Amino acid sequence: MTCVVVDAMGSDEFPTPDVVGAIMAARAYGVEIILVGDENKIRPVLAAQNPGDLPIRVVHAPEMLTMEDKGMALVLKARRPNVKNSMAVGIDLVKNGQADAFVTAGNTGAASVTAFFRLGLIPGVDRPGLAPVFPTATGSCVVLDVGANPECKPENLLQFGIMGSVYAEKVRGVHNPKVGLLSNGEEAGKGNDLVKHTYPLLKDSGLNFYGNVEGKEVIGGMVDVAVTDGFTGNVMLKSSEAIAKLILDKVKELINAGPLTARIGGILVRPTMRKIKKLLDPEEEGAAPLLGVNGLVFIGHGRSNEIAIMNAVRLAKNAVETGVLVSIRTAIEQSLREK
Repeated sequence: MTCVVVDAMGSDEFPTPDVVGAIMAARAYGVEIILVGDENKIRPVLAAQNPGDLPIRVVHAPEMLTMEDKGMALVLKARRPNVKNSMAVGIDLVKNGQADAFVTAGNTGAASVTAFFRLGLIPGVDRPGLAPVFPTATGSCVVLDVGANPECKPENLLQFGIMGSVYAEKVRGVHNPKVGLLSNGEEAGKGNDLVKHTYPLLKDSGLNFYGNVEGKEVIGGMVDVAVTDGFTGNVMLKSSEAIAKLILDKVKELINAGPLTARIGGILVRPTMRKIKKLLDPEEEGAAPLLGVNGLVFIGHGRSNEIAIMNAVRLAKNAVETGVLVSIRTAIEQSLREK
């Protein structure tokens, strides 16, 4: 049975969404759950849900990492052997083979740094990449990095392309994924120095390289994987989420402020609007994988509710069962041999 560790202290409203979502996942997907965090806070929520004989256990971790943990203080809390924060304890369970994957809705930077120091990197990978899935006109696109690495080298983006391609094929079920390089123009030669130097590496990589893509091509579904540095990817992610929310809010506002015919029309299109909202809602995916660390780590939004946590566990289970980590290791090894 797949075993997934859930950081019960991760979400903004911890531990209720984290615990309830984990219980829902155990019921729905037949996974074993380890809840990591302050046992005194976890157990009352767990008991209130009547988990019965579900395979759920609690590992006590009295400390937690927050948005206030930065710089050297964060590094020390992430790498010291005997720290007791929920991220370190949970990731150690994966490292020691007691669990298959780790899920958190906690501080992205803290989770990334903790995973980096405690799991290490896959041999041949220089930087990990956070890889959420964007909805597109034709399905979805894996975009990486979106925040783990504000500054990157061309070799990092090549590694992102390899890892993103494997993830799209194994977990997303995309055959021979098309990989695009995010730029300010479609033509080869466009972009800043990073893009210009990355282009030939991707072109000669053996990947199904589509070429440069602008944001509109990504959203239009022209590629299955888009690679970029973490600064650009993070701006794209947050802008996309804000624009999607703005459009939905404005449509609702204009319908409610319109004449009776507009409000009647709003009632008629409500089922369609719900489908669109579901398509754009981050909770449907649940979390994004941190690709490149030597273990399976999934990081969700701080505002995750129980549905998001449940879906994050589902995603982690799928990644375990499709063997994506082994496949990424193999693909990176092959790329090193071909240099």
